[in-house]
Amino acid sequence: MSSPANSWQSFLSSQGAQFNASGEAAFPATTASAQLFDLSSNGLIAISGADSQTFLQGQVTNDIKLLAQGAQFNGYCTPKGRLLALFFSFTIAEVIYLQCPRALIPDLVKRLRMYVLRSKVLVEDASERLVALGLASDTLATTMEALPATPYQQAQTPHGTLIRLADTGAQQRALLVAASEQAQASWQALSATFTPNSTSQWEALEIQAGIPQVYAATKEQFVPQMVNLDALNGINFKKGCYTGQEIVARTHYLGKVKRRTLLAQLTSEHAPQPGDVLLDAQQQEAGQLVRVAPAAGNTWWVLAECRLESKEAGPVSWQQAVLQWHPLPYINPDKE
Repeated sequence: MSSPANSWQSFLSSQGAQFNASGEAAFPATTASAQLFDLSSNGLIAISGADSQTFLQGQVTNDIKLLAQGAQFNGYCTPKGRLLALFFSFTIAEVIYLQCPRALIPDLVKRLRMYVLRSKVLVEDASERLVALGLASDTLATTMEALPATPYQQAQTPHGTLIRLADTGAQQRALLVAASEQAQASWQALSATFTPNSTSQWEALEIQAGIPQVYAATKEQFVPQMVNLDALNGINFKKGCYTGQEIVARTHYLGKVKRRTLLAQLTSEHAPQPGDVLLDAQQQEAGQLVRVAPAAGNTWWVLAECRLESKEAGPVSWQQAVLQWHPLPYINPDKE
């Protein structure tokens, strides 16, 4: 019997998708204004049980009690305050779900289970239980009548749980989380209005919205503020202790953050990768790439973690390709 993941990929293949080694779907390029994306290259960790909220409160950077008010970003740190993962977190039917790159999930599940001890908590890989889809359109609120009015609020629809995300320019965006047995029917129904597009194009929208990510290549590289988790309301400084909290709090209360994640484009025939080193004008280390997606031609959208003094002195480059900076939608690091 094929697994749900294999069944889902087989279904999308029948819809014209091709998959790369990371499990990202590629569809023919489209300029349609309403687009549909497969996000199954991300996975989900499910945290359930009577003590799930208390347990997770001691593990991540945000206040889990506030999940009742909407989805949130969370950092999962080492005791030294370095990020092991970034989670997009939400609840469905009293289960807390943590979304992150699928490749990280086996190790994260194993690590989280180490801290359960006698708590009434179940930590599971739910990546094959649910399928995540992305929706983007300049008229999404009209097309999806259930779309919440503000980002990170959620609503139930016939297709699954709909969570509004931050807009990217004129594009309104949402995450749709459907049960695996329902996902194929939901995809086909939505395809009547939304044109399938490649996962890499969703990545570009995420980057333009300034949403960072942690991958295997960048684990334990960043304190949460270095990837703007504080600006994304992904750190709660009043919630109490969690793993790495002392370092994260010290960074906050010392004042100015010297390294930030910035939005940029670069032009290169070669594909940049998360974790690649950036150099300043003196060819000294200035930071590293956080998230990468293709733009038009040989141009790439990137989120770049960078020393602010290096950006100010300029230029900052990757393999001789100079980064062209763009403003983030939520922070101006020059006025930190």
